[in-house]
Amino acid sequence: MDPLAHHLLTEACNNAWANHRLLGACAQLSPADFDAPRSGFFPSIRATLNHIVAVDAYYLDAMQRSLAGEPPNPQADAFFAPAREIADAASLQREQAACDRRLIALCRSAVDAPGLLRREILVPRASGIHREPLQRLLAHLFQHQVHHRGQAHAMLSGTPVAPPQLDEFFCVNDAPLRAADFAALGFSETAIWPAE
Repeated sequence: MDPLAHHLLTEACNNAWANHRLLGACAQLSPADFDAPRSGFFPSIRATLNHIVAVDAYYLDAMQRSLAGEPPNPQADAFFAPAREIADAASLQREQAACDRRLIALCRSAVDAPGLLRREILVPRASGIHREPLQRLLAHLFQHQVHHRGQAHAMLSGTPVAPPQLDEFFCVNDAPLRAADFAALGFSETAIWPAE
C-alpha cells in the first residue's frame, strides 16, 4: 500500500469526522446564533460553513472531472454563487456529509490505483485553467478545511453550544471516545487502519 495514498485517505476520514462533530454542534444552535455576526474571515458561522462546503464541491468537481477525462466545468464559478448558500445548519450538515463521502471515495481510489496521486487536475480559475497534481490539490483541500473549520470552531465558543474537541487525529487510545461518531458515520478503526 502506498503510504502517501493511505495517509490522504486517513486525512479524508478525519476530515469527515471533524465535520460531523462540528456540524452536529452547530445544528444545536438557534437560527439567530447560527447567523449572528461574529469575528472571523467570514462574518458568521453560517457563512464560514457555506464557504467550506462550496470550496469542497468546487475542488471535488475539478478532481472528478479530470480523473474521468472530462474537460473542466465551464460553470465552476456557480459553486460560489449567493443562490447556492445554504441557510440552515441541518441542510449544511447533509451537504457537507455528501462532499465528505465523495472525498473519501476519491482518496480510497488513490489507495487502489498506484500513480493516481500524480495525475494532473485541471482547475478552472478566473485567470484560466491551472494544472495541479492530485496529491497537492488534496493536501490543499485538507489545509483549507482545517483553517476554516478552526474559525467556525472559535466562533462557536461565543454561543450557548460548547465547541466539540477537534484537535485529535485518531490516536489509538482515543478509539473509545470516537466510537459513537464512527458508528454514525459508518466508519471502523480497521477500515481506516488495516492490519499491516
